[in-house]
Amino acid sequence: MKSLFDTSAIECSKIITKKYSTSFSLAIKMLAPKIQNDIYVIYGFVRCADEIVDTFDEFNQKELLDEFEADFYKAYERKISLNPVLNAFQEVVHRYDMLDLVKPFLKSMRLDLNKKEYLTKEEYEAYIFGSADVVGLMCLLVFVNGDRKRYDALKASAMKLGSAFQKVNFLRDLKHDYENLGRIYFPNVNMKSLSHTDKQAIVAEIENDFKEALVGIKNLPNEAKFGVYTAYRYYKSLLHKIAKTEPEEILNKRIRVDDVSKMFIIGKSFVNCQLNYML
Repeated sequence: MKSLFDTSAIECSKIITKKYSTSFSLAIKMLAPKIQNDIYVIYGFVRCADEIVDTFDEFNQKELLDEFEADFYKAYERKISLNPVLNAFQEVVHRYDMLDLVKPFLKSMRLDLNKKEYLTKEEYEAYIFGSADVVGLMCLLVFVNGDRKRYDALKASAMKLGSAFQKVNFLRDLKHDYENLGRIYFPNVNMKSLSHTDKQAIVAEIENDFKEALVGIKNLPNEAKFGVYTAYRYYKSLLHKIAKTEPEEILNKRIRVDDVSKMFIIGKSFVNCQLNYML
């Protein structure tokens, strides 16, 4: 029975999500049960592609990404794949008609194979659109249950949230991206000596993204609001911690939010959502 295989395929994406991101897994659990599986499935696909270009450097990464992309399109056409992650994802792509969002995502992943530096704002924003904004839009389609009118109304805010999350990740992972992967995502930033001015400008840019994203979060369906707001609060907390950290320290270690703080964020987010007082 294919239904049994489909259920098993979703479970594979759940396992991947829980193994790779405890924070994201927590946020998914705060979504309504009926939409959790689709978000696990999206994350499973995104994570596999990201791992190919970021961590599988002992293998032929271009060949792996070529095969992964080709296998996805075969899965999409056939509506089945023996790769559990792709089998689950193709079903979600069909159900929400989101193929146009998958293409720019794979394009940005392909950039990570060879492109090491983003010299202009246009290059930087194009990469973020494909690597993060479209993932936020995939999730938004799930949150609004495919309602295109509601999707269009919330689209700009969802993209801002995706951008904010990605930029925070860039700041948090500066050391790893530069030293291990040789990548510089922020244009015109000296990675050997990050200045206070550069850091403050990046933080201000992200704060503005968060401000615009919050407008959309407040108007999400109740099934999604708590989970997305919690993720928003977590990343804002991470950004504030980075903002208080000296540039030299950011270049030497990965900034984290401890588990106690995460629990506080969850509790505070729940209260704020219940009171409809989201900041």
